[in-house]
Amino acid sequence: MSTRIVLADDEAMIRAGLRMLLEAQPGLAVVGEAADGLEAVEVAARTRPDVVLMDIRMPRLDGIEAARRIIAARPETRVLMVTTFDEDEHVAAAVRAGVNGFLLKVSPPEQLLDAVRAVAAGNGLLDPAVTMRVIRSLAAAPQPDAARAARLAALTDRETDVLRLVARGLSNAEIAAALFLGEATVKTYLSRMLTKLDLRDRVQAVAFAYESGLVRPGTGGPI
Repeated sequence: MSTRIVLADDEAMIRAGLRMLLEAQPGLAVVGEAADGLEAVEVAARTRPDVVLMDIRMPRLDGIEAARRIIAARPETRVLMVTTFDEDEHVAAAVRAGVNGFLLKVSPPEQLLDAVRAVAAGNGLLDPAVTMRVIRSLAAAPQPDAARAARLAALTDRETDVLRLVARGLSNAEIAAALFLGEATVKTYLSRMLTKLDLRDRVQAVAFAYESGLVRPGTGGPI
């Protein structure tokens, strides 16, 4: 079964290029296009895609609010945002809206294809060039509260360790090496941690860790 994709970008030439790239790949199918945020919401409701590739800056309704509406209406739809280097505050807002990943507009085609497949498989994705910018924005004003504290308290010590290392950007293999665990064990801890915190993927875990004040930039350790 093909991964169903909707393209949302106000530039027709970009949509055409993306369609050609994606549809040249086995297992990927573009099922709709949108030139603005409102149209993106409407097209996603009609076509029920697996992935929406969403520009942030669009007329009528920006990509962040469009993503929020799409995810609220159909949580199983994954949203991959397309961003540029000058949109730190927008990227942080998109994380809070529940998007599943970010890709820079200057990314090479193979990175785009990998990103689409990753989010379609249920994984969160932060472009390495975007990650630290997101972290700085989220950590600039941590918002610890009783609800977040209660959720953190539900984690075991090892699950908390995994959350800290995820927030530092480590892969499962790197976390396994850091904690002297098998990679399969790390995946189990990661799954349990996401479930207890009611988070969907690594992107939301990074946001939660920094917004809650559990970690801070440059350390990955307790404040």
